Amino acid sequence: MADEIERKFLVKEGWQPQHVGVRIAQGYLLSAPERIVRVRIKGDKGFLTIKGRNEGIRRLEFEYEIPCADAEALLKLCEQPLIEKTRYLEEVGGFTWEVDVFAGDNAGLRVAEIELPAEDTPFEKPEWTGQEVSGDARYYNSSLIAHPYCLWKTRS
Repeated sequence: MADEIERKFLVKEGWQPQHVGVRIAQGYLLSAPERIVRVRIKGDKGFLTIKGRNEGIRRLEFEYEIPCADAEALLKLCEQPLIEKTRYLEEVGGFTWEVDVFAGDNAGLRVAEIELPAEDTPFEKPEWTGQEVSGDARYYNSSLIAHPYCLWKTRS
């Protein structure tokens, strides 16, 4: 069993990546509140991920590398549209932040995530992070399929 403890923040205008990003295409075979089953191609690798219900900023997560050809075939079975984004890694205060810059129906959305070893772990918040959206389900990737960012009337 693996716990994922994650905090999410919007990324302020003006942030510029420090490194080359990796393209990600991901889809959901199942996106229920109790569990999600995600297929992802990240660069040239495929992954199958199962996540449990969020309990605050904690949830169960199981991720397995699968052949890229299998991931490509599974993406065709996923709910549409797929999530398209580029992920950039930023090192700040001993932690790796993942900054996702979305494309397609979610273009304009930029979210930074940090995984922590415990819910009360202190961390340095970079100056390019804005509002915390950890508990806001609108920002879950699985929610962005049914309610893409391009259709939001008011944006945070």
